[in-house]
Amino acid sequence: MKLAGLLRVAALALIWGTGFLLIKLSLRSFTPVELTFARLALGALVLTAVLPTRRLALPSQRSLWLHLSAAALLGNAVPYTLFGIAERTVDSNLAGAINATTPLWTLLFAVALRQAKRLGALQLAGVVLGFAGAVLILAPWRSGSAPLPGVLACLAASASYGLSYVYMGRYLTGRSLPPLVLSAGQLIAASGLLALTLPFGATLNGSWRPDAIAALLILGIIGTGLAYVLNYRIITDDGPVLASTVTYLLPVVAVVAGAVVLDEPVTSQLLLGVIVVLVGVGLTRR
Repeated sequence: MKLAGLLRVAALALIWGTGFLLIKLSLRSFTPVELTFARLALGALVLTAVLPTRRLALPSQRSLWLHLSAAALLGNAVPYTLFGIAERTVDSNLAGAINATTPLWTLLFAVALRQAKRLGALQLAGVVLGFAGAVLILAPWRSGSAPLPGVLACLAASASYGLSYVYMGRYLTGRSLPPLVLSAGQLIAASGLLALTLPFGATLNGSWRPDAIAALLILGIIGTGLAYVLNYRIITDDGPVLASTVTYLLPVVAVVAGAVVLDEPVTSQLLLGVIVVLVGVGLTRR
């Protein structure tokens, strides 16, 4: 990967790593559905406003919008909402650590959908080791471990991300369209999907806290709008499986951010689990 690619991966890891902290802060005033819709809508507005400045326009092909909608469901609507639901009961650093399993899910889906070769012995060992690290992170044998529903929501969100990488790599990144156009279209589609769920979601009766509003604005404008330009650019330049390696840095950022801002506990078991997951991910790249 070239220097420009490394810088993009580092920037995306920083943005998405702090995203788990911002979700936690936003939940002080918003429900998971409200939070997800707002961040998607803000991201879509930002990217749509930028398009004319680059002399770009949204695509018009119906088939492309169908693929963008599917990518929006897998890569935005489902995982964003699931992490919002999960972080009502689990710490932001735990959610970020579990998200480190995304490359493992990506590889499994790529193999299952025949977009990658069969797993070799080393790759298979990496997958097993990676998920063993996830178990170590969760430590279900310990008293006071994270609630199972929240943990399952994090794992399902990570799996959805993995599937979205493979889907985008197959149906979207080979169309010679600018990343900004693809990103804007996907966020518009995702916003529409979440808008359909708003009438069925409960709302919080408390006041809107300034810290929650600020966190939501950052999450939407930077963590969603800018981040998906970077995401598509990395996928286009380096491929869907390699693009997911941003999660090497993401859990580190999430753990540090949660500890510094929210004073979330950082146990030796959590750190060891993250290391084991990342070593497993590394083996799958051999």
